[in-house]
Amino acid sequence: MRLTMLKFFALLFLLPGLGGLVFSAMVSTDYLENLPRTPVPSAHRMTPRDVHGVVVFQTVQEDARLSIMEYSSVSVFLIGLLLGIVYLEKWSSSRQTEAEMEVDLLEEAGI
Repeated sequence: MRLTMLKFFALLFLLPGLGGLVFSAMVSTDYLENLPRTPVPSAHRMTPRDVHGVVVFQTVQEDARLSIMEYSSVSVFLIGLLLGIVYLEKWSSSRQTEAEMEVDLLEEAGI
């Protein structure tokens, strides 16, 4: 039962984290295609961002929004990854314990 819950929570964090990373990449690509390559003071696009080696200029709000999206997606994904690793370790040790119990039972039965 505990393994099932651990697996559930691992997927609960992994999948949205991965989705957030994909969405962040889409927003970055959109910024690359649509934002100016030089500062535009009249539009408040003075904050630089390097997107795939190209510097584009964005507003402070756009920068904060994308940064929060990226950092939170990475954090959620890493939590899910950590839970997944713990799940796999516990699953492996439970399988090993079951196999040892079977061997003990077979030895006791004289097989």
